[in-house]
Amino acid sequence: MTSTPTGRRVTIDGLDSIAFDRTFRAGIEDVWAAVTESDRLARWIGEWTGDPSTGSVDFRMLYEGDEHQAEVLTIQECQAPRRLVLISRVPGQEVVWHMTLTLVEHEGTTTLTFTQSVGDDPAMAGGVGPGWDYYLDRLVAAETGGDPASVDFGDYHPVHTQHYLDMFS
Repeated sequence: MTSTPTGRRVTIDGLDSIAFDRTFRAGIEDVWAAVTESDRLARWIGEWTGDPSTGSVDFRMLYEGDEHQAEVLTIQECQAPRRLVLISRVPGQEVVWHMTLTLVEHEGTTTLTFTQSVGDDPAMAGGVGPGWDYYLDRLVAAETGGDPASVDFGDYHPVHTQHYLDMFS
């Protein structure tokens, strides 16, 4: 299956970012759970450990290989079930990612808008864009009864890398 890039360039809090939308025939509480509960996240992207009430959790991607180091997600804002703002840092690395999840429900359909900054280096968009298209399509598969493993990363990267690089050039 050939995918189509869905991200668009936006500026969030003064940061160049990519925004992605996915729509679900589900209530906002259910979609919120799919993007915040560790066991639901594990079906399509990764899992977190720790206590969110402390303001941060450790998050580990499960589909990036065993060598993928856990990130520290700092919770900047949490307005369940509508808005979550996170900062991601990998210990020992300088890259900092700013992410925002916004959910809006209308007549039983919930739209998730996810944004991630591309940092100071616009070339990062070449990985961020295809990566989030891939993971968000895995989320859709997980939440609609499909098999997230059927979503092939090769349909996204490097196929859509230039599209996202051009967006920030």
